[in-house]
Amino acid sequence: MEILNKPNENGGTFVLEKEGRKLAMLQYSLHNPQLMVIEHTEVSDELRGQHIGQKLVAAAVAYAIEKQIKIRPVCPFANAIMNKNQEFQALISST
Repeated sequence: MEILNKPNENGGTFVLEKEGRKLAMLQYSLHNPQLMVIEHTEVSDELRGQHIGQKLVAAAVAYAIEKQIKIRPVCPFANAIMNKNQEFQALISST
């Protein structure tokens, strides 16, 4: 299963789909060209315990690194994951 980024003009969603069903997602917005705000993370019950939420956050971090932008993790889950991972902490926006 592959995590896909589905961008739109104001942000986008990282999703994991299977047979057309959305099983997990991380929703983000781009408040300006230098800031991604992670707003919500959700994982279906059938994928719980497989660290899919962490993989979604890692995909968002990889995107932020590629675009050279900071992240404001408003989502409590994403915030916890980013604060636990020292490599991710450098990307957290202080504003």
